[in-house]
Amino acid sequence: MTNLSEIFKVLGNEKRLDMLRWLKDPINHFEKPTAHLSKNISEKGGVCVGDIQEKAQMSPSTVSHYLKMMQQAGLLESERHGQWTYYRRNEEKIGEIVSIIKKDL
Repeated sequence: MTNLSEIFKVLGNEKRLDMLRWLKDPINHFEKPTAHLSKNISEKGGVCVGDIQEKAQMSPSTVSHYLKMMQQAGLLESERHGQWTYYRRNEEKIGEIVSIIKKDL
């Protein structure tokens, strides 16, 4: 069962919401071609944590904490390639949350 209060807590921060919005459409939000995990490497795609940090204009530790919170809530997935970690939205989980909100709230 999805814990909506935990999800809402994670979503209760404008910068974390921005990150989710950016990851919804990474090609339009991250200008550097190296920011995106090549579809050849992974069919799922993703954006490098360093590029998220640069766009957010926040400290690396704060961005890492925010990304970890969103991942623990199930909103994000990550994939490591060498020394780089790439994040993408967990669209299945986000859809589940939307369905629960529509049904129960």
